[in-house]
Order: sequence, then structure tokens, then C-alpha cells
Amino acid sequence: MKVQVSNSNAPVWRDVTVKSKLPAELSCLEELAKNLWWVWNSEATELFSEIDPIIWKQTGGNPVLLLEMISYERMEEIVKDREIMKKVDKVCGDFKDYINEEPDKKRASIAYFSMEYGLANCLKIYSGGLGVLAGDYLKEASDSNVRLTAVGFLYRYGYFTQTLSIDGNQEANYEAQNFNHLPLEQVMDENGRAILLEVPFHDRIVYSNIWKVNVGRIQLYLMDTDIEQNSEYDRSITYQLYGGDWENRMKQEYMLGIGGITLLDKLGIKKDIYHCNEGHAALINVQRLTDYIQNDGLSFEQALEVVRSSSLYTVHTPVPAGHDSFDESLFGKYMGQYPGRLGISWQDLMNMGRENPDSHEKFSMSVFACNTCQEVNGVSWLHGKVSQKMFQPIWKGYSADELHVSYVTNGVHLPTWAASEWKEFYGKIFGKDYVRNQDNQKMWDAIYDVEDEQIWDIRRGLKNKLVNYIRSEIRDKMSQKQENPAKILQTIDKVNPNALLIGFARRFATYKRAHLLFTDLDRLAKIVNNPNYPVQFIFAGKAHPADGGGQELIRRIVEISRRPEFQGKIIFVENYDMQVAKRLVSGVDVWMNTPTRPLEASGTSGEKAEMNGVLNFSVLDGWWYEGYIEGAGWALTDKRTYQDQGHQDQLDAETIYSIFENQIIPLYFAKNSKGYSPEWIQYVKHSIAKIAPRFTMKRMLNDYYDRFYNKESVRSASLKANSFEKAKDLAAWKENVASKWNDIDVVNVEIPEGLQLNPHVGEDYKIKVSIDRKDLPNCIGVEFVVSDMKEGKVDMFDVKEMNIIKTEDSMTYFELDYTLKHAGMFKYSFRMYPKNPELPHRQDFAYVRWF
Repeated sequence: MKVQVSNSNAPVWRDVTVKSKLPAELSCLEELAKNLWWVWNSEATELFSEIDPIIWKQTGGNPVLLLEMISYERMEEIVKDREIMKKVDKVCGDFKDYINEEPDKKRASIAYFSMEYGLANCLKIYSGGLGVLAGDYLKEASDSNVRLTAVGFLYRYGYFTQTLSIDGNQEANYEAQNFNHLPLEQVMDENGRAILLEVPFHDRIVYSNIWKVNVGRIQLYLMDTDIEQNSEYDRSITYQLYGGDWENRMKQEYMLGIGGITLLDKLGIKKDIYHCNEGHAALINVQRLTDYIQNDGLSFEQALEVVRSSSLYTVHTPVPAGHDSFDESLFGKYMGQYPGRLGISWQDLMNMGRENPDSHEKFSMSVFACNTCQEVNGVSWLHGKVSQKMFQPIWKGYSADELHVSYVTNGVHLPTWAASEWKEFYGKIFGKDYVRNQDNQKMWDAIYDVEDEQIWDIRRGLKNKLVNYIRSEIRDKMSQKQENPAKILQTIDKVNPNALLIGFARRFATYKRAHLLFTDLDRLAKIVNNPNYPVQFIFAGKAHPADGGGQELIRRIVEISRRPEFQGKIIFVENYDMQVAKRLVSGVDVWMNTPTRPLEASGTSGEKAEMNGVLNFSVLDGWWYEGYIEGAGWALTDKRTYQDQGHQDQLDAETIYSIFENQIIPLYFAKNSKGYSPEWIQYVKHSIAKIAPRFTMKRMLNDYYDRFYNKESVRSASLKANSFEKAKDLAAWKENVASKWNDIDVVNVEIPEGLQLNPHVGEDYKIKVSIDRKDLPNCIGVEFVVSDMKEGKVDMFDVKEMNIIKTEDSMTYFELDYTLKHAGMFKYSFRMYPKNPELPHRQDFAYVRWF
């Protein structure tokens, strides 16, 4: 027998995570690292950086990983360093004082649901503006000390990391997150065992771990299905943000809605208001309806009154095509068991997600949200108007302008997005409590008393930081692509801190129109190559992997940036994320945005720039429609000249070049002997004083309370009181009206002959209507409606409610004294509708009859 030289099987490796142990004097840092308060506290982030600057940079600013990686010798050095320990004690003391403040119990409590949250760069559970807005909202909820709990997903791969090939092709890289190295913790039971969430799907249970992110004083709970109890088919639910096919999207939205409410129930968390941040979370109301029916013995109609009264839906999308809708067969696969639980038919459930009931439309999450939430809002004044038009088909008896759909303009979290230099400056001139008082607009007027040179020094310092960062990025990225060293140095040398820096960074969707600047390359070359007035443009942004048009825009910009006349003057910064965004919004001079109007629902990057003394140049769309003030920025008109989008783009491009050449560039370079333009600084002062305070997250949170949360919490409590007495009464009243609505007779309509044949402005006319309500109580209203036909569309020109003159038995008599105030061609009609003081608005029970 021949003996083999070697005989070994493969190693059986087992995972073990060895935790570092901090000295007792530094133990508070562990708690601090796992609370995202450090993200917006400059002293805390500076402390972590000082502990080990190299490791801090290597970890991408992740304090949990930092504390795992630093050596024990370094820890002992820190303990012996009196200066660092003073900072440790100061930061930890401030943190404990902040956390221990009692929550404001006078304000309604909120459950908040979103597919993504942009909280910190190391926690990759966001893709763009929607997530960053949600993250800012949680931070401000913490600062304002409201009782808010949020729900979302912990994605294994998050959103992609962007790299660009040498010719500008975007490459999407999905990198797995190690949850043990992130600022979060797994939720355990009282025995220290991990709590496992069980979410019933149609044919199986899907299991999820629950993770908690401490965001200052509030908690964000994240579901994670990438666990061994699930099949590969279900583990992928939380792999990627906005990844996979339509079935995976259906599973994600089922998990966010049904699973999200199940999670809160398991943890014993009840809130006054349930807020859907976009339609992705709409199915929370299916589970809430089910719970009220099964646990409280309510009928579907009664449960709907309770659920609707405590629900808010915020829409961020300005076009119908951007809303998630599911084929009936796919929706039925996952939701087919719910009609039985709700006590309704399958057709009833489908109709709640259709603009046109009993049609063959897909099930729209947005329509369902509108039908199950008392309040609906867009994210800017203009987007509110767009949303009214978009959702008008749901409530066909009313024009868009009459809808209850409202708005709250987005804002940004000041302590997160203002650079530390600005925060220190604001503390000196506005007072140490400026963060608490940031919604006091008069406070911001103190900026006018500051010496111009102080503001210029801050702006110049931040600009130099950005230029150094860009030079470093150019060196690293060009070296990784093995480019010619001489070309790398040439490009770096051309990045000029004395140039006027223009920033354009956002998601690369075609409607953002990044291409406008490149319409006339000869003219652009003259702008960026003027030796007396140097100008440079900095671009950044990701295109969705499925968006070929957006990726082509990136490729085109990179291609142009490599041409000799644009080298180092048109710059594309790779992998746009929260860290890159913070550098850009604080370091450039002008923030540029050129969307196709009115497709920018709000936009918040320009608001972040405002907090840093950066001036905006944008289309009057989204937030800038409200924000623009002459002498504090620049604007492209909101008026459309051409119906053809290509012609409109050409006109807008011409206007952009002209404003740069004739206004922005001359203003910036009108420098005095101290090296800055006093006129430019006046623009900056106006911008900070008059625009910045109107677009903070504190103002936004206050608006949600003032416009929605407060009134909903009062009404919801009223409906639930005394074993849901009012909810039951209102549901019964609606059922009675609905069953007898078609029996109502319009007995008589009297229109004065003069109004019909020869009406004149200034004349008065008495109009009479008689209604036989049959068996209904006196709960009917009648309106005289005048419309103006514009471009073939009916515009509600004038609406007057008719007065009840008398009632006799089942008859109600209405009269209206109507004065003609306008000349022209009009149409008129009568609109009958049900009335009840318990209704929050007319669309809550949108029965209408025209006659």
C-alpha cells in the first residue's frame, strides 16, 4: 500500500466576532458610537477623528468600526492624554444631557414608515433625496423631542457604489454590509435572545430580525430577512434598495406595510398618527384595518373611519407613471387572503386601489393611500398643486383646486448640513441656542451686522477644503484607472481655488437636464477659459442601473471633461453620497439645478447649500418656486414658452449662458482690494437671512404638526372615545346615505329668465332648488357651480353654497341670491352632496350628484 503524501479535507470555518474592550474611562464612547447623535454634533465627530485620524478615514467615518480597530495601546494613550479626556468628558456629558431630556407629551406621537433613510454615510440604507429627507426628519424629531418611532429595512447590500470607467461608463457595485460593524443593535427580549419577527405571507411565514438605530432620542426599527430561517427567495427581500423585479417590489412593500405594523405590535408600540412617506408603505393600513376588525370587533366601515382619521400620506412623485402599481394577479397572490379578514369582497379591495372602480386598472399603492388616509400632501406648494391634478380622478365630483390635498415644503436638518465652521459662526452671532430658535426668522437678521470679511473668510476656507478634496479624488481615481501621470498632474493643477465654482449634484435622471450646460460647447469653453474670470463646474450623481438615459448623460459629461479645453474645469466626482454632498453644498459658490418644470417635486440639495452661504441658480420649480428672492440668487422662469421640449431646452440653455455671462460671473469678480466682491457678500447675507430659515427641517416638522398631526390626533381620539362611538355613528350615517343616495329627487329648479337669456354684469338673480330627500334626514347640501372652459378643460370659476330656506317633511328648499361679477362665456350647473359636521373634508365621503 502506497501512503499518500497528503490527506486533508477542507477547513470547516466558524464565525466568531471578537469585540474590543474599552477602558472604563472610555466606556461612554461605545454608547455614543451607537447613537447617531454624533452625526450632527461636530464636537463628537471631531473627537472620533482625533482618536485615530487614519482609521477614522479608513472606516469612512464609522465610530463603531473605529473603536473595533484601534489598538489597546492607543486606548491607553488616550486615557493618559488630559486634553483628549477633557473632550471625551465634555462630549459624553453633552450627549447624556441631551438624551435625558423628557419628551414633549403635548404633541401627538407618530409612527413613520419609509423605504429608505439617509442618516449617516456608513449606514447604507438610502439612495437619494427621499431617504435623506426621511433621515433629516428623524434627526429633527429628536431635536424637537417629539415622540416618533420609525420603521424601515436594513439592506444587506444597500444602494450601489458608483465607479466610472475611463470613458465614463457607470459601473454599479453592490457591497455587502457587515451589520456588526454598523451603529445599530439587534433587538433582544428580556432574556437576551434575539426577537424574531414572524410576518404571515399567503403561503408561508417570512421571518425577520429586528434592528434598532438610535437617532438621538428616537428609535428607527429595521427589518432584515437575510437570515437562515428564510428561503433564498425570501432572504433577498432586504438585499437591495429598489432592486429586483416587480414581484420582489411587491414583497418589499408587503413587508414594509404588513410587516411594519406587525413589528410595532410585537414591540408594544402604539402611536397617535401613522405617516406613510411615499406610497411604498400604504399597506400599513390593510394591517391596521385587520387589527381593528379582529381585536376590537369593528366592522370594515367602522375600522376604516378610525384608520383613516389617524393616517397621513406624503407623496413625493409629480407624475402618475412614478407611482407603484401592481397587476391584479400579482397583487392577488400576496393579498388574496385579506378580503376575508376585512369582511369585504376581492373587488372591493381592488377598487380601493383604482382611480376607476370596477375597471381593469392595476392596484395603485398611491390611490389606496389616498383612500385610506384622511390627509394627503405634496412636498412643496407647487407640487401640492401638481398632486391635486394628479389625484383629481379619485374624487371625480370635485375639481383639482377643491381637493383636500395640501402640501408641506421639504426642509433640511440644519445641524447636519451646515458645515462646522458655519455652526460655530451661527452660535456666535445668533446665540448658543440658535438650533432651538432656528424657526425664529428675526434671529437670522443678525447676519446683516456681521463684517463682510468674516463671511468671505468662511466661504474661502470651505472652498479650499473642497478644492483639496477634489484634487485628492482626481489623483486617486485617475491613478486607479492607470492614466498617464503627467495628465493627472495637469488636471490637478487646473483645479483653481480662485475660480467661481458651480456645483451640480443629484440623481442623474433625464428630467434633471444636466445636458443643458453642454448645448453650446464653444460658448461654454469661452466661459471656463477666461483667464481673468475663471469658472469651473463640478458634477456628481448616480443614475439608476436601469436608466440608460441617465447613464448616457454621465458618460457624455465625462467625455467632455476629458477634452483639452475642459480638462480640470469640468469635473465629475464619482460615487455621490452623503459625505460628497456635504463637501459640495458647503464648498461651491453657486448651486445649480435645471429640472424640467414642474417635475421637481421639491429638491433639497439647494436648501442644504443655503445653510452654507452658497447661492442658488435654479428653475422656478419645487422649493425654489417659493424660496427665490431677487438679490439672493438667480432663477429661470417657471413660464413655458414652447410646447416642444427640445425648443424649450434650447431657450433655457441660452438663458443659462446669458445669466452666467452677464450677472453671476461679473458679480462674483467685482472684487475689492481685500480680494472679494462686496456685492456678492450682500447676496450671501440676503440668502442666509431671508431664505435659509424658511427651509429648515424644524420649520417642516412644525408644519406637519400645525397642518396635519394636531387636527388628526384630536379627531382620531374623538372617534375612538367611548368604545369607538363616533366612528360607529359616522359609519352608520355614511351607510344610510349611500343606500338612499340614488332615491333623492330633484323636484324643481328655478333659473330666472334674465340669467338664461340676457345676463349682465352687476345684476342680481334669485335661484331656487327643491329637493325631496325621501327617507334621509336633513343632511344634503346644494351648490351653484359656474365653470370657465379653458383649453377644453372645465375650470371651477365660482362655487356658491345655496341656503336652506325651509324644510317640510322630506322636502328641503334652497335659495341663492347670485350677483354676476364677470363677463364672458361660462357654463353653470348644480352639485348636490352629503353634509355632516363630523367629516374632516368633502373628499372623505365624496358622493356627488350633478343636475
